[in-house]
Amino acid sequence: MTGAAQMLTVRVPLAVRKQRGGRKLMVALATPTNRGSSASDTTLVKAAARAFRWRRMMEAGRYGTISELAAAEKINSSYVSRLLRLTLLAPDIVDAILDGRQPEGMTLPGLMEPFPVEWHRQGEPNQERTPTTTPPTRPAAQTAVRGGPSPRG
Repeated sequence: MTGAAQMLTVRVPLAVRKQRGGRKLMVALATPTNRGSSASDTTLVKAAARAFRWRRMMEAGRYGTISELAAAEKINSSYVSRLLRLTLLAPDIVDAILDGRQPEGMTLPGLMEPFPVEWHRQGEPNQERTPTTTPPTRPAAQTAVRGGPSPRG
């Protein structure tokens, strides 16, 4: 090497947008208290993000009905309806999902099932089905056949 200074140029494409409210993503080093980014369930995070984005688009008047939104997104309107229910979760549950602190059994299929809309009831363990539990599964034979024998006999 010579005494001449050498320069290395690194270009990183970055778009900076001004946020008008909403959540901000903060990147933190992994510590025992925050468990690192591997603890967050990316499926839950993406589903929550989609639900809140869709709600914003509907509130802004971009789509008048869930059917219009589903057609524009090219997905089933039933799925859109079930995912939009995630916007009714208590703020502390949404924060836990985004921070990767959700309870071990909290899954997207469990959250797609009906849950109480009252925030104070969403975390109650005595509820038949809460957002923190997954729904009971049916045996494979009954799942595959519609209109087959009911699980109750």
